[in-house]
Amino acid sequence: MADKSRAKPEPQPEPQPEDDLPTPDHLLHTGAERPIDPEDLVRLSGREPTPELVEEARQRLEEEGPAAIERYLP
Repeated sequence: MADKSRAKPEPQPEPQPEDDLPTPDHLLHTGAERPIDPEDLVRLSGREPTPELVEEARQRLEEEGPAAIERYLP
């Protein structure tokens, strides 16, 4: 019976030069390109969208506008 505790670890791929490059600006985005919708707000809170939660989020967005997401983002 083979002793698995002495098995060699899987080799890790060597880092490639392109892995060290910064992400190009055209690939970066903040999410401000489009308005947040109520379902996004529910998911941002860590919950699954239900009709009740989506309606609550819609009302919050209507009252607070884009500032409604600030409570969930760092």
